[in-house]
Amino acid sequence: MIAPERIAELRAREEAAFADAHPRCREQFERAQEHLLGGVPMNWMRRWPGSFPLFVESALGAHSTCVDGHGYIDLCLGDTGAMTGHAPPATIAAIVDRAPRGLTTMLPGEDAIWVAGELARRFGLPVWQLALSATDANRFALRLARHATGRSKVLVFDWCYHGTVDETLVALGDDGRVGARPGNTGPPVDPAATTEVVEFNDREALERVLATGEVACVLAEPALTNIGIVLPDPGFHDALRELTRSTGTLLVIDETHTICAGPGGATAAWGLDPDLLVIGKPIGGGIPAAAYGMTEAVAARVSAAMLGDDTDVSGIGGTLAANVLAMAAVRATLGTNLREEDFAVAAPLAERWADDVAAVIGEHDLPWSVQRLGCRAEYWFCPPPRTGAEAAAAVDHDLDALMHLYALNRGVLLTPFHNMALLCPSHTSADVDRHTEVFAAAVGALLASTRR
Repeated sequence: MIAPERIAELRAREEAAFADAHPRCREQFERAQEHLLGGVPMNWMRRWPGSFPLFVESALGAHSTCVDGHGYIDLCLGDTGAMTGHAPPATIAAIVDRAPRGLTTMLPGEDAIWVAGELARRFGLPVWQLALSATDANRFALRLARHATGRSKVLVFDWCYHGTVDETLVALGDDGRVGARPGNTGPPVDPAATTEVVEFNDREALERVLATGEVACVLAEPALTNIGIVLPDPGFHDALRELTRSTGTLLVIDETHTICAGPGGATAAWGLDPDLLVIGKPIGGGIPAAAYGMTEAVAARVSAAMLGDDTDVSGIGGTLAANVLAMAAVRATLGTNLREEDFAVAAPLAERWADDVAAVIGEHDLPWSVQRLGCRAEYWFCPPPRTGAEAAAAVDHDLDALMHLYALNRGVLLTPFHNMALLCPSHTSADVDRHTEVFAAAVGALLASTRR
């Protein structure tokens, strides 16, 4: 319905407006070229809309400000890292209290005991270890699963996301073969040597692959999130749990994004029963921290290796993992944020956001759709996909870039890799209404030439 020429025309206009409004961001980006690869400290920061990224001056609650002084309704929230809202007061107070008394000691502190107990309460798994990132936690969980089962392969779903874990940067090719996911840089081995891949919601393929008895574990998000929100079919998780148990395969649930479903993630909200569970990103309120939990049965199978004389070179751990500053931040964050009362504010805002976007889509009779998971929601340029492949096929990078830039130029910051919004208790109905207004204007601009 929308001509590529119209998208290109509007994008050129929005690019020029962005550049004109952000001279200091442009200047800092040009300076950064000297010593930062691509002018950014992390390569994916170039994925933001515009010919250069925003440079941030401050972020507080649900709003952020760039160095040019423009304020934004922040619906990205550090792509889940600031799901509590930026700079949560209790976390900041804990950091200020802890920092003068030491940041890292390579020794445990009391906060870690509290954190493990709180994670056990929320997610239902009794035994925990701490890490610096969800990527690390996933890597460690996969190592434990292979050790516990004596099997070498892992299984993930097509277009999944589990950080930068080598075994998970995979996808199914058009021929159905396992290969490196597009963009995978310098894969160390042929991904098919370590990983099986099946489509999300495909029970038959899952059963067929697990029946070989070669798979140590299935590593799964409860719903796909990195290729957009792809929700499970009714009964899919029951089938996943039944098939993993019947084939002696461990089930690892990654809740790093899907904690948006509630205080205990989708595991608690949907009654899932994993053998291991990974959580990261928001639990430190912005301070890097992650954790992975396991059942008593798994702990018994791996404890000898974890407690042996060579455990420091086991491939599991990290000198700065569970540092006392991070543990203080996690305790303060989980003690005062990401609770039932917080989701009772954020989830209805996300529902309103989704309903308003759906109303605009319906008004113009567009073949687009909206998906929501707890306090996270997004729109698609297609009907709701059931698999990662369907989601990937529907991606329109040019239209994505335009919609993001159109919103950014009007004070709304969306998650850069998706048309996604994450709502926190600091957001307001007025913030949602502003996004609806901007989204409706963008759609109107796109369709203006079509209807002339």
